[in-house]
Amino acid sequence: MENKIKTFIAILLLLSITFTVFGQTSATKGEAPNDNKATLEAQTATKKKPVDETRGYIVSVGDKAPDYEMTLDNGTVLKSSDNLGKVVMLQFTASWCGVCRKEMPLIEAEIWEQLKDNPNFVLVGVDRDEPLDKVLKFKEQTKVTYPLALDPGSAIFGLFARKKSGVTRNVIIDQNGEIVFLTRLFERGEFDEMKDVIFDLLEEKKVPASSKK
Repeated sequence: MENKIKTFIAILLLLSITFTVFGQTSATKGEAPNDNKATLEAQTATKKKPVDETRGYIVSVGDKAPDYEMTLDNGTVLKSSDNLGKVVMLQFTASWCGVCRKEMPLIEAEIWEQLKDNPNFVLVGVDRDEPLDKVLKFKEQTKVTYPLALDPGSAIFGLFARKKSGVTRNVIIDQNGEIVFLTRLFERGEFDEMKDVIFDLLEEKKVPASSKK
């Protein structure tokens, strides 16, 4: 009888040890996914490109472009959703901006004239907080033929940059709605790099500016 009791106690001790070890192992396995998730989130955070605050932007290359809706100088309403699957160039400008007046004829000659017949390319000059009559006069003065859009209160501008920062900036958005290039002011090298990005996305061949008549 005494032997049976000892055997029974031994079995109970063995079962107790087994359940304890099993429970610790299960807990350890249960923590692994959380640890892996935390590691993945940390890695993703380090890969995010910083916002180019030095140039007034609140977006950066790699971001999805903000949704927008604008009225063009001919009265057409254009939404960002209309442009999915296309390469979009938003040129932020204003009639009082001297650098804009320098850049716009180059955009006309070196980008718009070469790509205006491509249905997969959209170019809009977004005029910052000016009335239609002033925008139309500005368009006539700069001799550009690509569409300009009204931006009352700089609402569209404010989706991409701090409202206290200046114009003369271009935002290039790819076919997936992702920002792929940003410019500020006018610098010939950066302008040419922007052109390369646009033409490469469209798989178009550039005509050198010097060869145009």
